[in-house]
Amino acid sequence: MPEAKKIALVTGGSRGLGRSTVEALAQRGVSSIFTYHTNKPAADEVVRNVERSGARAVALQLDTSKTQAFPSFADEIRRILPKWEAERLDYLVNMAGTSHSGLFGEVTEADFDAAYNIHVKGPFFLTQALLPLIADGGRIVNISSGLTRFTFPGRIVYAAMKGAVEVMSHYMAKELGPRRIAVNTVAPGAIQTDFSGGVVRDNPDIARHIAEATALGRPGLPEDIGRMIASLLSEDNRWINAQRIEVSGGQAI
Repeated sequence: MPEAKKIALVTGGSRGLGRSTVEALAQRGVSSIFTYHTNKPAADEVVRNVERSGARAVALQLDTSKTQAFPSFADEIRRILPKWEAERLDYLVNMAGTSHSGLFGEVTEADFDAAYNIHVKGPFFLTQALLPLIADGGRIVNISSGLTRFTFPGRIVYAAMKGAVEVMSHYMAKELGPRRIAVNTVAPGAIQTDFSGGVVRDNPDIARHIAEATALGRPGLPEDIGRMIASLLSEDNRWINAQRIEVSGGQAI
């Protein structure tokens, strides 16, 4: 069912799972303000795809690891919303992120800080900055990973940050409950995107290993996640709150 006049803000919406989310929301009639880091041509392509679906989109440049940019970013959202005859955002999806590989004994403090800034500090303070612009009864989705449940050597920093996201989301759900804002965490399994240098998408041996370890017999696709998030944000799932939802096809069960 179309989500009439709903507006989402999706970070990292120009590629991978973020792009899939923006485009899946558009199929449901949801317009998006989304961020990109450096690739404006890719962001422009997403805007065109959304508009072909009959929804609206605008792409804004933002480095979500730079908290000092958040007040001016929130001001830009305030300028955009009236042009769309809206006062508030309905949905926030904190998708932007980067991969990290390194065994425990090899991780540097700089590695750790960079991962923390983009995966924990960024979503925490961006959500805080946008809270006045999120409608009562709205919804927030934070992104975790299957790696908080199962382990792969070399993913300790990334997984640790996503574990923090899961706890953060649980507390957000409690504290934002009086405003009827639902907060959930989506934890993708291994997905065929350019994440981690495209290793799941481009390395047949790794793709085969993941397929063998997954109950449904294949690695995930971007649309497996985008469509799930669009569904989670819809009225069909309005009573889901404070949950970690793994979307992995049954990986490592």
